[in-house]
Amino acid sequence: MYDKITQKDIARMEKEIEHRKLVVRKEALEDVKEARAHGDLSENFEYKAAKQFKNQNESRIRYLERMIKTAQIIPEDSNADEVGLNDKVNIYYPDDNEEETVKIVTTVRSNSLKGRISIDSPIGKALLHHKVSERITVRVNDTITYDVIIKNIEKLEDNGEDELRKY
Repeated sequence: MYDKITQKDIARMEKEIEHRKLVVRKEALEDVKEARAHGDLSENFEYKAAKQFKNQNESRIRYLERMIKTAQIIPEDSNADEVGLNDKVNIYYPDDNEEETVKIVTTVRSNSLKGRISIDSPIGKALLHHKVSERITVRVNDTITYDVIIKNIEKLEDNGEDELRKY
């Protein structure tokens, strides 16, 4: 499955890649070199930790480069009166008599614990392009559905505060 990301997401990833290649990579290599100088590598925890950090950095670079290469670029725009990307949406669950506020984000920024819902999640898909006061049926799978009502939509600019996934 390809991640759906915006042009701004790609710019952020490229910036992180550049930082990791030019700054973090040099620091990691220097740490490995310094730890290696401390002697016996088989019992040198500093060396093992420095190598692990270096490898994690390289892995993150490869992950971001692969994500950029395979991503599906999506537009950020939506009509002023409908749910779109980066919008905060207050939704009401009639069955539970509860309200919740979520932010609709791209797949690389989703974090349900922080209220950031992916446009590929069942509720994200259901909310997109709907308007205030609409009752929407969210289809989790072929047998499970539930209804939500959009109470409010707050249009937000993508200010980059939502960090990217750290896989």
